[in-house]
Amino acid sequence: MRYFNCLTFIKFKYIITFIKFKYIINGDNLDKVILAFSGGLDTTVCAKLLEEKYNLGVITVCVDVGQPKEEIEKAKNVAEEIGVLKHYKIDAKEEFANDFLSKGIKANAVYEGYPLSTALARPLIAMKIIETAEKEGAVAIAHGCTGKGNDQFRFESIIRSMSDFKIIAPVRELNLTRTEEQDYARSHNIPLSPDSKFSIDENIWGRSIEGDVIEDPKNEVPQEAYEWVKSYTEANSSPEKVNIKFEGGVPIAINNEKMALIDLIAKTNEIAGNNGIGKIDIIEDRMVGLKSREVYEVPGATLLINAHRGLEELIFTKNELRFIDFISPLYSDLVYNALWQEPLREDLDKSIDYMQRRVTGNIVLNLYKGYISILSRESKFSLHDIKQISFEDKENDQREVEGMIKHHGIQATIYQKQKH
Repeated sequence: MRYFNCLTFIKFKYIITFIKFKYIINGDNLDKVILAFSGGLDTTVCAKLLEEKYNLGVITVCVDVGQPKEEIEKAKNVAEEIGVLKHYKIDAKEEFANDFLSKGIKANAVYEGYPLSTALARPLIAMKIIETAEKEGAVAIAHGCTGKGNDQFRFESIIRSMSDFKIIAPVRELNLTRTEEQDYARSHNIPLSPDSKFSIDENIWGRSIEGDVIEDPKNEVPQEAYEWVKSYTEANSSPEKVNIKFEGGVPIAINNEKMALIDLIAKTNEIAGNNGIGKIDIIEDRMVGLKSREVYEVPGATLLINAHRGLEELIFTKNELRFIDFISPLYSDLVYNALWQEPLREDLDKSIDYMQRRVTGNIVLNLYKGYISILSRESKFSLHDIKQISFEDKENDQREVEGMIKHHGIQATIYQKQKH
């Protein structure tokens, strides 16, 4: 009986040990970290570093804001191949369009000459990461940003202001170069898919391109870097008219076809891109103080913001237009500089939303070989009065303006006479 009990005890102990071992292997007993994941070199290396050097169980999250479908699938496949605890794919495209890009359109959000795209997406991605971290009971959130770019600010400012999660940035904390990351990946049998020689960030609003020969401003951007916008030689050979309808500052129809904002953006990306519109090559001032050569493809954004601004000219008073010209760069700076959570951004949104109630109407634009021109615009809120402006008008007596002219610039007149 004692012999039986002894064997039973040994067997039981073995089972418990095996369960514990399996528990450890599965990572269930490890503290969890949520990693913003793209499946590229940086985030793939980070996943292994978080396991090896930080002793954490890794859960990867890919937030879909309009990346190519193959990139979304790549992230899932790489996550499975390297054996993370769990992988989430979160579809946030419509939320991105309706809650973020609509604000960017209404604010004419352009930073140093290009419509903001990546900067508008990062707050939403960070919010989705926080939601997943709360759901999974994670102790930290990680990202693969380097210490030289803007995204580290954009992710961390949201995470710090909207949660109490610890933040881990392995590439920055370990001061890794890209070559060191590649060497680490090879030594740990991490799969490395043949990435583009350019560093690409893409969402439904825009595509940013940097790296390789583009880094040096003396080099021309190779045509192979572009995907959305045709070259002038390949663009449509004849002009194309586009009719865009706005309601409350947001585009709701194109060429008389009403559609959801996300679909309308896709349509304008195609139309403008085919007409060679939306290539932007600038020297950009990054948040860390560095100047960087940046290349963007923003065809739909360029078209829609031009259309929106053109309609505002018809509807707003002179002072309102000056006010918009003042707050649009301020709004764009806040978004670019990772201050989405700044109360002033919320205040500006309230003011912009109030003004945009009247930005309703139609505008027709002509697109040709990279150029946009306005052909016509109309709105029930138009401040343009054809009767008063017409040279054929006799109801407004032209002679009445004489008194106004006599007093116009009267102080300057007195000053000039004093000089003589």
